Amino acid sequence: MKKILVCISGASGASLGLKLYSLIPPEYERFLVLSEHAKIVLEKEENIFLNDDIAAAPASGSFGIDVTFIVPCSMNTLAKIALGIADNLITRAAQVAIKEKKKLIIAPREMPFSEIYLEHMLKLSKLQNVIIAPPVIAYYNKPETIDDIEKFLIGKWFDLAGIDNKLFKRWK
Repeated sequence: MKKILVCISGASGASLGLKLYSLIPPEYERFLVLSEHAKIVLEKEENIFLNDDIAAAPASGSFGIDVTFIVPCSMNTLAKIALGIADNLITRAAQVAIKEKKKLIIAPREMPFSEIYLEHMLKLSKLQNVIIAPPVIAYYNKPETIDDIEKFLIGKWFDLAGIDNKLFKRWK
């Protein structure tokens, strides 16, 4: 069974990360990491870790996470990952994905992107297994609700991770 890790940093859009986590198909083993600023209400639910638990299973390459999502990814977290800083579970899990050559999908949540943010994204995107995929909506699927927009974004991220889905109307 493939293992999927979803990390939610303190950026706006934490609910999108939770929705992504909830839509992972049952054939995958799923895990969730919350930063200090994410909703702690979820602390004790299934396979959920707090960001300060640096000894949690996802901190080790031997645990075998196949895909790591960071949705949303704050610019602070992005900078730490780009600089190789692993001072919490989210940044450590990202460093593990990078060193183990496992897929790491980062959804930066800030606008506009400064030159510094863009430099960090460029540095990470040059790595073979890292994908920078901000939550950018499309209109060809004719979204009518926020749920439609969120399912489009999650469906695109699932596509990048190799997770089959029918969450949005595809281009024809």
